[in-house]
Amino acid sequence: MFFASTSPALVRRSAHVNALRSLDRLLDEQLSAPRHKSYRLTQDEQSYTLSFDVPGIAKEQLSIGIEGSVVRIESQADAPRSYKAAYELPQDIDVSASDAKLENGVLTLKLAKKAPVSNVTKLAIN
Repeated sequence: MFFASTSPALVRRSAHVNALRSLDRLLDEQLSAPRHKSYRLTQDEQSYTLSFDVPGIAKEQLSIGIEGSVVRIESQADAPRSYKAAYELPQDIDVSASDAKLENGVLTLKLAKKAPVSNVTKLAIN
């Protein structure tokens, strides 16, 4: 006949369950925590201002493309760091009135909002 004590097994199970609960709690906290944004966005009536941290990258090593309301920023192949991102803004951008500045590792884009154009045609009543 074989007899086994259940007390040590319960203690081990209890420790194991507590460890899993702690791990679950840690993962829940980390996954539900707000993510650090890689940019800062402010806006006023006429423009959006986006700021990005791009340390170690020269202005010649960055390319900025704007298409409608989408802004794409990418580092060149010869840059010491790789940076590639795209951001969609709520309103189209007026590229001719926008500018970009890189100072002390911070890229600041001042993007002018394009004034909405009305395509309404009046129809004469006969």
